[in-house]
Amino acid sequence: MKFGPLPIRIVVGTALILHGWSKLSNLMGAQGFFNSIGLPSELVFPITLLEVIGGFAILTGILTRVAAGLIILEMIGIILHVKLSKGFVGGFELESLIMAICISLFITGPGRISIENDALKREIFPGGKKS
Repeated sequence: MKFGPLPIRIVVGTALILHGWSKLSNLMGAQGFFNSIGLPSELVFPITLLEVIGGFAILTGILTRVAAGLIILEMIGIILHVKLSKGFVGGFELESLIMAICISLFITGPGRISIENDALKREIFPGGKKS
């Protein structure tokens, strides 16, 4: 359990940062895409920030549970609003995978190798009582 979250934090953190960065580098295009799927273009910037900052938080292991919780909510919204009608394969499998990883991180926390545990020597928002 101590080191298990590290590989999934690396993969999902990197994926989120790259998805957010692509929106950030082309905000006008992202706004157009959001409009085309029925979302207000005003959502582009907060979602982009969530993906970049949340991805960085998950990758480095700081505020992991908070970032994972927010990403879970984002993935639920994407699945319900955009991807559900497309089915699982070719539709919402990526969002489901990211959501499952974030649920795992929300439950377990960042693991042993993280800024929270290495630099701060504790989780900022611990998962509850240790048994």
